[in-house]
Amino acid sequence: MNEREHLAQADRHIDKCKDHIAQHYKLILEIQQRREDTSWAKEMLQTLKETLRIFEKHRQLIVERLKQAEQK
Repeated sequence: MNEREHLAQADRHIDKCKDHIAQHYKLILEIQQRREDTSWAKEMLQTLKETLRIFEKHRQLIVERLKQAEQK
């Protein structure tokens, strides 16, 4: 897989993770409306957010490698 394909894959992962985060916010609201414990859901949300940050850092590394390759 070349760097451009990696970049496209990273973009897909980021988009999918953002979708999961949005769905998870909705889930938390539903749980809160039922007056149930949301602690596990909030912990999962934090994990999803951290995963997104990791995907975004990885994407930035790929972009930097592409820029370096273009300069050669």
